[in-house]
Amino acid sequence: MLLNRVSLSFFTNGVMTTRAERQGRNESLFREVNERIAELNQTFQVEGRSEFLCECSREECKEPVSISIGEYETVRRASTRFFVLPGHEDTSVESVVERSERYVVVEKFGDAAEEADDLDPRN
Repeated sequence: MLLNRVSLSFFTNGVMTTRAERQGRNESLFREVNERIAELNQTFQVEGRSEFLCECSREECKEPVSISIGEYETVRRASTRFFVLPGHEDTSVESVVERSERYVVVEKFGDAAEEADDLDPRN
């Protein structure tokens, strides 16, 4: 059992982190990028949908998600919620709270929720 626990942990800045914490950090990074996109859209008064980055935990994913500023702001009301492309959910660290044809809203739980809340630029 110790081997499994160690295999799911890594060091970040000299501190051991769990897989869930790393996923929370990865998604929070994309949330930061999307915050800048939202700010630009509001500055230039963009109407309709815009391209945001999928906020899934897949390190290789850089796929766009087409959502409106209103949809984006609704998801951002909770620091533990993220939007991802359909099929990019990870039920080991998040649950689905909303599903549409274009995106899925997920909510983190456990270590991933704590990490997402800690890293939320709006907190």
